[in-house]
Amino acid sequence: MNDMTPRSFDGREYPYTPQDFAAVSAMVHAHSGICLPQTKTMLVYSRLAKLVRERGLRDFASYIDLIRRDPAERQRAIEAMTTNHTKFFREDHHFRQFERDVRPGLIERLDAGGKVRMWCAAASTGEEPYSLAMSLLGPDPVEGRVIAGADVAILGTDLSGAVLDVARRGHYPAALSQDVPLDLRQTWTRVSGGTMAVAPMLRDLVRYRRLNLLNAWPMRGRFDVIFCRNVMIYFDEPTRERLVQRLVDQLAPGGHLYIGHSERIGGEAARRLRAIGQTVYRKDAA
Repeated sequence: MNDMTPRSFDGREYPYTPQDFAAVSAMVHAHSGICLPQTKTMLVYSRLAKLVRERGLRDFASYIDLIRRDPAERQRAIEAMTTNHTKFFREDHHFRQFERDVRPGLIERLDAGGKVRMWCAAASTGEEPYSLAMSLLGPDPVEGRVIAGADVAILGTDLSGAVLDVARRGHYPAALSQDVPLDLRQTWTRVSGGTMAVAPMLRDLVRYRRLNLLNAWPMRGRFDVIFCRNVMIYFDEPTRERLVQRLVDQLAPGGHLYIGHSERIGGEAARRLRAIGQTVYRKDAA
């Protein structure tokens, strides 16, 4: 073997070289914005080996050639690279702040015949948008029905169609019910056997759509609340700044943006937002 021959990582089911990793990393970044440093070399192997096997291919080079030519298979590969860790009421200080400071104004607007629009930009399997919906409706089922019957809607988007299918069903392992505050759990969920189901009224509030945050966004209206949490950590700085700028453009004047605990606002967007809590920002009113 001469020095120009790609060297394979040893001990793997399929031949897999540093050049293969670099090709996958570049493709994933170009199509999703996700950065895969060299420390993720074996994570890429472990997540894509199943797809290589399903396609009956002999090595990663052949699979890379396939995903270059086949957009549907490329989407499968990119979805395999995404991390979908989430939970009900994750970073619960956000929901407490929403209930305390944002919800009263939204309810007042609905009572006056106005509309409310909210967006969970990285909805994953639905725990976040359902947590937001429960926080809006509150623990009183009578009040919740009135709110749900007004002009209110929540959009949940994600890069992965597979996780959105889970979100639409609204069925989760019963153990996850412990993440939901007791008063909201009793009103908006039902546990049977090993499954917790969110109430139909809650599911009806949320519309799920597949969306690549790097691409054009089809939404025409602005949002009163946007949750975009724990997704920007996978992007490089230029991609983060462009995304936040677009999120601010999509916020209504006075609207609120929630980001993950390890994420920060920078660039031009920082001049249009005011920090009002722990990773909570409000857009300046027009």
